[in-house]
Amino acid sequence: MAFMAGLKVIELNESKAVVSVKHKWLNQNPFGSLYFAALSMAGEMSTGLLGFGQISKRKPGISMLVVKLEAEFYKKAIGKIVFTCNDGNSIKNTIDDAIATGDGQTIQCISTGTNEMNEIVAVFKITWSLKAKKL
Repeated sequence: MAFMAGLKVIELNESKAVVSVKHKWLNQNPFGSLYFAALSMAGEMSTGLLGFGQISKRKPGISMLVVKLEAEFYKKAIGKIVFTCNDGNSIKNTIDDAIATGDGQTIQCISTGTNEMNEIVAVFKITWSLKAKKL
């Protein structure tokens, strides 16, 4: 679905993920702007990539699941919208805590979407549950 909606990973490192989505016919709503689900996918992907990068080679493995989504919309989403999440270090620390304690942990990650004029279009708060799998 992300491919069909046109999501692209612009930047990815241990602390930051940037994902873009461009307004086009396939992902627009009846009002001529980006459908909120396409925006949600980009916001979630920018947070999830950071978590996935941290769990991909962990022993024990880590399960990761979205447990809450909050969204605020500020401007009509047209053109290219870029979502940025800078929570990579916090995600790493939360995963370390999940492994150390054996208990599930949650973390709220924030992804901010801006338009081509660098105006905030939407802010997504994605809460992830992270838990070490039993060996």
